[in-house]
Amino acid sequence: MTVLSSWPLREGPSPNPDLPESVRLDYEEAGRILNLSPQGSAALLRLAIQKLCAALGEEGKNIDADIKSLVKKGLSPLVQQSPDAVRVIGNEAVHPGTLDLKNDTDTATKLFALVNIIAGQMISNPKHAREIYEKIPEEKRKAIERRDSKT
Repeated sequence: MTVLSSWPLREGPSPNPDLPESVRLDYEEAGRILNLSPQGSAALLRLAIQKLCAALGEEGKNIDADIKSLVKKGLSPLVQQSPDAVRVIGNEAVHPGTLDLKNDTDTATKLFALVNIIAGQMISNPKHAREIYEKIPEEKRKAIERRDSKT
C-alpha cells in the first residue's frame, strides 16, 4: 500500500557546491523536512553552521566564538549577521523561547540562503580567486610575489 502525503514536498534551495560533505548532508536533510517541520529544518541548519565553522578551521564547540573568529579571518561583518541569525533562530527551534517556528517555512527557507552566503564568502570566492590567479604564468606570479614582499 502506498501512502501519499497531503503536504506538498518541497526541498530547500540548492546547497552551495563547495559546502563540505558533512555540512551539505545536514543542509539537504533540512531541505527534505522543510515543509514537514520548519522547526526541525532550522535546527539542522544551525547544526550545519556549527559544522561549517569547524570545517573553516574553528573549534566547532562555541558557535559565538567561532563566528567572531571568522570575522577576524575575513568574514564580512555584514555577513556575520547571517551565522548569528542561523544560530539564534536554530537555538530557538530547539530551546523554548520567543520564536515559534512550527509553521514558519518562510523564516526556515531564508536560513538556507544564509548558509550559502557564508560558504560563498569563506570558501567559494577564495577558491575562484585562486583558480584565476593560478592561470597567470609562473614568472608573472613570481614578479607579483616579489612586488608584494617589498611592501
